[in-house]
Amino acid sequence: MEPDRQRLRTPRAAGLAGIVFAVLLALAIVLMRIAIPEGAAMTGGISPDRKRAVRVALELVPFAGIFFLWFMGALRAQVGEAEDKFIATVFLGSGLIFVATLFGAASAAGSILDDQQPSDFGRNFAYTLLTTYSMRMGAVFIFTTSTIGYRLGVLPRPYPLVGYAAGLVLLFAGPSVPWCELVFPAWSVLISLYLLRIRRRPSPESSSPGPV
Repeated sequence: MEPDRQRLRTPRAAGLAGIVFAVLLALAIVLMRIAIPEGAAMTGGISPDRKRAVRVALELVPFAGIFFLWFMGALRAQVGEAEDKFIATVFLGSGLIFVATLFGAASAAGSILDDQQPSDFGRNFAYTLLTTYSMRMGAVFIFTTSTIGYRLGVLPRPYPLVGYAAGLVLLFAGPSVPWCELVFPAWSVLISLYLLRIRRRPSPESSSPGPV
């Protein structure tokens, strides 16, 4: 019975971690977008208020990455031994590269604060890492998570469909549509709320057909 009780706690861990990650990432993105808008010339430097906003965003990013790793681990534990090795490899790889490129984008944005007369290079480099690389890895993570959820019946059919749509948006529209990166935390909240909902009504019957 102890493994069963441990298994039932997994959705709650994934749900809570996913929500915290989504909130932190969304706040960091909003603060960065407001403080150093993409495409605007950076003549005259950055005001102290905007610098404070950037610093707060940079403080949030590491914690967002930590909770994302927790979210990813809890999701994998939810699948258990039924995972497909190929999809599991892509799942782990895309998640880890997402975190690495997210941290790289934050580091590039942080370099702007050290310059008395910041150039557009640091800002453009940060947004390129975020929208072109990080969010596209996020799209792959969404695709693999949705595929696992669909194949194993862990997620109801509408959730994988929403996931595929969100992944396509991040994959093809992310670099050209401002604020598009907020699709990723929105998807994370959607999945996390579902996991928390099923955590509140566990039953032996629902877990008997397969890993749930």
